[in-house]
Amino acid sequence: MSETSPILIWLRRDLRLSDHPALHAACQSGRPVIPVFILDAQYDALAAAPKFRLGLGLEHHGAALEEKGSRLILRRNQSALDALRELIEQTGAKSVYWTRQYDPQAVARDSDVKSALKDEGIEAKSFGGHLMFEPWTVETKTGGYYKVYTPFWRSVKDRDVEAPLAAPAKITAPESWPASDLLADWNMGAAMKRGADVVRPFVQLGEKAAQSRLGAFLAHKVADYDTTRDLPGVDGTSCLSENLALGEISPNQCWHAGQRALHEGKSGAETFLKELVWREFAYHLMHHTPRILDRNWREEWEDFDWNEDERRAEVKAWKQGRTGIPFVDAAMREMYVTGRMHNRGRMIVASYLTKHLLCHWRIGQKWFEECLIDWDPASNAMGWQWSAGSGPDATPYFRVFNPVTQLDKFDKKRDYADRWIAEGHRNPHSDALSFYEAIPRQWNMTAQDSYPAPVVDVSDGRKRALSAYENRGF
Repeated sequence: MSETSPILIWLRRDLRLSDHPALHAACQSGRPVIPVFILDAQYDALAAAPKFRLGLGLEHHGAALEEKGSRLILRRNQSALDALRELIEQTGAKSVYWTRQYDPQAVARDSDVKSALKDEGIEAKSFGGHLMFEPWTVETKTGGYYKVYTPFWRSVKDRDVEAPLAAPAKITAPESWPASDLLADWNMGAAMKRGADVVRPFVQLGEKAAQSRLGAFLAHKVADYDTTRDLPGVDGTSCLSENLALGEISPNQCWHAGQRALHEGKSGAETFLKELVWREFAYHLMHHTPRILDRNWREEWEDFDWNEDERRAEVKAWKQGRTGIPFVDAAMREMYVTGRMHNRGRMIVASYLTKHLLCHWRIGQKWFEECLIDWDPASNAMGWQWSAGSGPDATPYFRVFNPVTQLDKFDKKRDYADRWIAEGHRNPHSDALSFYEAIPRQWNMTAQDSYPAPVVDVSDGRKRALSAYENRGF
């Protein structure tokens, strides 16, 4: 291998400099390094909010690379392999390094790329970094994969997690840089329309912001995390899902910081560590059972008579945050304004859609993919199937969250509901008013509207769901 031939770092969901094994290996080689992002068919097909957030992340990471004397090369090509071949020809690169992804489409693409490049005499090497534990390395005592979270947690909680790598002191630049697309020409936020300006102030962008977010959480919030993480009206969570989704921080960095907090006597840190492992569990399942992304994981649910008609009035009301159930509506409105949703809210809106309304979880999965800036394929799929009862380690089918009593329990003073619901308030919260600036104009909604009556009575909806389950023999 020529000591002067460049290494292409093919970036995807790893927009950071520290704890980046692929980048670290390239820099250690002493050879020139060319970071590149390819807007291929898979990234071009992203829904509105994730694509918008990716565009912001790329812009920010490009600036961070420039501070190191490097730059981010952007190429748009439906075929990542064709784009890489073109760059190899233009730069004389002899190696391509990247961080692994685990969804089936990415695995198929990356396998094809690796095979083709190796056949052409190019070093093609993938690295870890998006997960703490490679999915194929965690096995039950009988050699199978885990289907339940708690045994999975017990299996990995005492494993060594590699210490985070420092950011490179230097990224050697090539003698000349290849041409790059202009990010503005990609118009990554186009599908967000006017909602982009509403969501943007809530975005915590880039590696430095992610590290600050983690530090503040562990310093001021993690001790009480067991309790506060369930209170949507309290700023008690890490909010790191946004940054983990694009690799602006690594799970290893979060894990080791959480372990330090636990050793300092902050008991809530163990729950934080469990949440990190819950994310790992989602990827473990996606690797071993990729059907979790688009089919009922529990096969006995395949014949269940879900409502799959998204045009129905109650589905429209759910999407618009107009179900007449304050907890559901507040959570949906939070998502439109911030691009995120509190975890307790996610459980409530998912349970309501799949149980009270008996709608297929794929409707919700697809809508979250459209609206969440922290969208993650594995976590989104597992979360929806967990709530619906059709997934692994799922909430029992007979457990139907009551969104009214849940609000009484977790938002007693109505801080959360009042922040996001404007109707009926003389002086609505500014965030509640922002909702009307974010939503499509054709919804024709204003803060002066009357708050709607429930589209489904909570008690009647629960009875209907249980009846449907019993008729299926669950």
